[in-house]
Amino acid sequence: MPNIITPKELPQWVPGEVLSSSDNLGWKGVGHRSYRYAGLDVPIPPLDHFMVVRYAAGQTPMDRCFDQRWSRADCRPGDASLLTMSEASHWHWTQQIDVSHVYLSNSLMSRVAGEVMDRPVAEVRLHDVLCARDPTLLAITDAITQEAVQPEMGGPLYAETLGTQLAVHLLRRYAQVTFRHDLPGGRLSPAQMRRVLDLIDSRLHEALTLEDMAEAAGLGVCTFHRRFRETQGRAPHAFVIDRRVERARQLLAAGDLAVKEVAASCGFSDQAHMTRVLRARLGTTPAKLRAARG
Repeated sequence: MPNIITPKELPQWVPGEVLSSSDNLGWKGVGHRSYRYAGLDVPIPPLDHFMVVRYAAGQTPMDRCFDQRWSRADCRPGDASLLTMSEASHWHWTQQIDVSHVYLSNSLMSRVAGEVMDRPVAEVRLHDVLCARDPTLLAITDAITQEAVQPEMGGPLYAETLGTQLAVHLLRRYAQVTFRHDLPGGRLSPAQMRRVLDLIDSRLHEALTLEDMAEAAGLGVCTFHRRFRETQGRAPHAFVIDRRVERARQLLAAGDLAVKEVAASCGFSDQAHMTRVLRARLGTTPAKLRAARG
């Protein structure tokens, strides 16, 4: 049995008819698949996502072994099962059922947990819940399923917003969160800062949003902004501009690219924009930097 599998690999272990899927819809952090299953007796390797199983049609006795303990419930439409990530399980049922799966990534759950609790998160685990009757849980999972079945305008943003709402609800009612020790002054950890720097340097030529950088750090936007400023002594936006200025200075000194190409490769909107920024930050112009090379 493999150490861990993805939701897309789940049918190798739990064969069933796929009824709907979000695989090609461009969603991030949240996913959906619905299945029609005959009765099965299946061990399942650990998943790399948290999973909510929403029972949509059919009724069956359900036995599940999780953390070496068996539990039993009579599952029917309106019920839901929860499965935490990175834990093997064994499921047994006898009747045909239709179910919807909603998958939440660890990065989403950890980011939301860190944001709502304002503390660095070491681990999130869902409780062992085989049969929950929770109208809020069902409403959110049904909305995610509906978006996968009938995608509409703004679908990825809508689905990811629902995923965040689902994460908050799970954290409030069904989760245990383990925290890391806070860094002095609430700074970013070295690993978080390294991930953010890697993102900035790899995408310096593109538009880079605060949301992009916060996601790389695994934090919410507000928490990230505060901790970045504490770590670097300046706001993320100012830091990115300084990074662009330094790269432009190096490229102009090298003299291999035209000035407008330097501007494009450093993320400035055009040559005039780069000239204004260099004059403001360095007190000089691209022409003078190029003339001073060597």
